[in-house]
Amino acid sequence: MRYHGSCHCGRIAYDVEGELTQVIECNCSHCSRKGFLLWFVPREQLTLTTPQSDMSRYTFNKHMIQHQFCPDCGCAPVSFGTGQDGKAMAAVNVRCLENVDVADLKRVQFDGRSF
Repeated sequence: MRYHGSCHCGRIAYDVEGELTQVIECNCSHCSRKGFLLWFVPREQLTLTTPQSDMSRYTFNKHMIQHQFCPDCGCAPVSFGTGQDGKAMAAVNVRCLENVDVADLKRVQFDGRSF
């Protein structure tokens, strides 16, 4: 299935393809404060529909994930990094996807505080 996501103001937008059945709910200091529900997909399944240069980036701790956010509205709709298999991945904030009811998704807890 194909989904469209964006920040609040629309300056950052993307399309993502895949089977969305569950999300990761991480308890790290960043994800828990922002309320992220993440869907990890191979990077090639996500297509930016706005310029990457419009994004600002934030990293912390081991700098493994580049959290992308909008410099205008502050919303963080997607992050980029490398998966355990060494391949490029995207972490989609499903709260930023259109027509997705997060109540219908299975939540998998992840202990990010331990890293």
